[in-house]
Amino acid sequence: MEHYKQLVAILDTVHREDQEYREKSSTIEKEYGWDSNEMNDLWKTINEKDSINLLKVTKILDNDGWLGADKIGEAGNKTLFLVIQHSNTQTQLKYLPMLQNAVMKGDAKPNYLALLQDRVLLAQGEKQIYGSQLETDVKTGEYVLSPMIDPDNVDKRRAKVGLQPISEYLKLWNLTWNVEEFKKRMSEIEIKKEK
Repeated sequence: MEHYKQLVAILDTVHREDQEYREKSSTIEKEYGWDSNEMNDLWKTINEKDSINLLKVTKILDNDGWLGADKIGEAGNKTLFLVIQHSNTQTQLKYLPMLQNAVMKGDAKPNYLALLQDRVLLAQGEKQIYGSQLETDVKTGEYVLSPMIDPDNVDKRRAKVGLQPISEYLKLWNLTWNVEEFKKRMSEIEIKKEK
């Protein structure tokens, strides 16, 4: 029991460091711009914190496995996910099976797995499943939804894992969901790839 209390304290600090600087990014981007020195400095700090946090979290995962909320609380459980989600693809791939197992046992939320799967698929050049990942459009510089399989049924897939409808999610990014526009953009991307 004392061991889990120590882990909760560690994960509380990790969570704070993981989120604190990311929360500042939109303010700094609006004030100084995405390519500013201020944004570069912020991302340098985020990357340094991420490296330290990843060492702490992978030590926990390697020693104790993916601990459920019953042992480390909801916040601790979410922190395990966030740190892996913010890591490199190789690390994500290493811990993806552990997260899958934790979801099956009820020790992690299915939406954590969905978000990590989307990120890993995109990093491998595949299309995402749940529509959780955005990217910057090279022409406009604006956020757009990253490539996704079967956009007509995305809300069914999202509902199964406890994610809100895609239209509600995209509103958080000041985007509007239009499945026909999305499919048109995806077909244009496919045509460019074929050339």
